[in-house]
Amino acid sequence: MKIILSGGGTLGPVTPLIAFSQIIAEHQKDAEFLFVGTHNGPELDLVESVGIKFESISAGKLRRYFSILNIADIFRSIAGLFQAVKIIWRFKPDMCITAGGYNSVPLHIIAWFFGIPCWVHQQDVKIGLANRIMAPLAKVVTVALEANVLKFPKKKVIHLGNPVRKGIYDGNRDMALQAFGLDKQLPLVLVTGGGTGSAKINELIVQALPHLQGVCQILHLTGKGKWGKFVDNAQKVFPFYHPVEFLSGDMKHALAAADVIVARGGFGTLTEIAALQKPSIIVPLPGHQVSNVVNLYEQGAVEMLDQELSDGNQLGGKIREILTIPEKRMGMTQRLVKHFRIAQDEEVMQVVQRLQK
Repeated sequence: MKIILSGGGTLGPVTPLIAFSQIIAEHQKDAEFLFVGTHNGPELDLVESVGIKFESISAGKLRRYFSILNIADIFRSIAGLFQAVKIIWRFKPDMCITAGGYNSVPLHIIAWFFGIPCWVHQQDVKIGLANRIMAPLAKVVTVALEANVLKFPKKKVIHLGNPVRKGIYDGNRDMALQAFGLDKQLPLVLVTGGGTGSAKINELIVQALPHLQGVCQILHLTGKGKWGKFVDNAQKVFPFYHPVEFLSGDMKHALAAADVIVARGGFGTLTEIAALQKPSIIVPLPGHQVSNVVNLYEQGAVEMLDQELSDGNQLGGKIREILTIPEKRMGMTQRLVKHFRIAQDEEVMQVVQRLQK
């Protein structure tokens, strides 16, 4: 069985697709995967780290507002259609699976044209334009949240929940301490801005460092190309601060070791934080990530900071509060776990079987 996975530009669509591929591979030993991503996105390293072949495709960004760039992107989208024909003709997939991403649109249009069954997975609270376009072409649409069931055709939608990558549960705190030169006695705060990194989160955590001396240690994923002089200077001044650009295989150990996680508000990230039962401070990107996080914040399942209105002093204060009040940590994780439905292996395989009929 041959399966094309598609998505990218950010790691948001990538992590659930990898999780789906791991579940399918465990139950379907002859499964062969090809991941179709973007030319310059962060997904290549993560995809190749789990042994899946990777190809990229051109596609214009799907903007809902006027921009001169829309004209150039029309030609990128047309090029993407021809590239999709070539990939599908050569690989001959039995099905295509996507969790969003504008580069998936030309691929799923061509797959539908050739009669190849398609599966669209919707994670976020708000449905992205790419998934809105692809859903009518799909044989199956799965949703992470029950509230989104009513937003897709009844005959094809399934409330699946969100999958979690197998390796996430295999992390080892001691291996993280050794790999990153961490102190066994200090709590660890893991800071990540997602696959592309976040200049704003980088700025906030560096500002927070003077308030965290002696309280904790920081493992900070800056993102490739977003290190900056201020990160370099902070590393020299604060010995408890450990910046790295990107993690793939060691990420599971970093997650296992973390006592608090500071992150963006992608639904895949939130799902993994919930699965590992970690207290978190979320700095969502304006837009769909705010929709993902605001209800969790109102329920006391996460702490949330507005990236435009917050500073390092506020971030440092929230970190200190979570680390010093055990009841707060426990309450946050309990409420977070209740919000997320983790997709089970047998349910995922039922979707695969439905696509094969």
